[in-house]
Amino acid sequence: MKEKILLSSSKLNEDYSSLDSINIFESKLEDYLKNDKKAACLSSGTAVLHLALILAGVQQNDEVLCQSFTFSASANPIVYQGAKPIFIDSEKDTWNMCPNYLEAAIKNRLAIGKKPKAIIVVHLYGMPANMGKISAISKKYKITLIEDAAEALGSRYKGQKCGTFGNFGILSFNENKIITTSGGGALVCKTKEDKQKAIFLATQARDDAPHYQHSEIGYNYRMSNVLAGIGSQQMEVLDKHVSLRRKMHQFYQDLFKDVAGIRVFLEPSIDYFSNHWLSCIIINEEVTGFSREDLRLQLEKNDIESRPLWKPMHLQPVFKDCLYFGTQVAETLFEKGLCLPSGSNLTDADRERIANSIRSLVG
Repeated sequence: MKEKILLSSSKLNEDYSSLDSINIFESKLEDYLKNDKKAACLSSGTAVLHLALILAGVQQNDEVLCQSFTFSASANPIVYQGAKPIFIDSEKDTWNMCPNYLEAAIKNRLAIGKKPKAIIVVHLYGMPANMGKISAISKKYKITLIEDAAEALGSRYKGQKCGTFGNFGILSFNENKIITTSGGGALVCKTKEDKQKAIFLATQARDDAPHYQHSEIGYNYRMSNVLAGIGSQQMEVLDKHVSLRRKMHQFYQDLFKDVAGIRVFLEPSIDYFSNHWLSCIIINEEVTGFSREDLRLQLEKNDIESRPLWKPMHLQPVFKDCLYFGTQVAETLFEKGLCLPSGSNLTDADRERIANSIRSLVG
């Protein structure tokens, strides 16, 4: 059989196309996630969330309920669609979307005849949200549920993988995630039709014709074969990397176990299994005598990176006019919390250096 002569190509693209790397990577993701889910590999987690909102039918002036305590990429695609974010506070144990305030927000909007179009819940720092209650609320009010599991590949709630509970799930393979393709993400969906629609939109929405014809607005969101090839190889080390992140988390549990006023972020019960993408602590300054910022600066002095927890979206200047339902849980977490070095490649020498720096302040 003669090889097809293409109109235009590069040698690199020919080689990787012949390997069909995207299909292989998607198949590996689907096997890993189970629950008969489909995966479509795209250029970034943000692109995935944008297409999830489009597939959910979110349009101009629609309202989307979104977790406030998260990175801005969870909320920005709502605005891409001309829709309006409504932010929901966190619960204290998981730090994720509070089911009580979620339902309160839905009831409030329904009372004025404005049914929200979608819910975006985030599994923050790898910790699963309370998917039992949140899924039940989504089904009760028949609102599309989108899971932002960008930080939670490998995490589970009651044995089920994060990203597989909602109508759509978002995965990220950015360079700082559990596994990486340097940049990229995947849409997790329930049906082959949703997957095909996502791929159609991600490849400029080209109609089936010999010429270039477009009946819908499309996007350049498809993952490249080169990055997908990297992703396929990364799947082989995913469980190992989860284990290494959890090892770092245990290191911090041991380090702070006798330190009054410092609480390590833990799973609230055996229903939750976190990949501990980032290990985080809460500092009670009244007990410790030093603040979150004091510890951050102490680590920085020793060339060790740490960072405050996410600043809630309802406190961000760009979202200052958006509705918010909750109290001050997310705000308190931001004020008192710190993300600590958690990389899968940290060595015993790195851990000793971190411990010595912290002990010089903690005593």
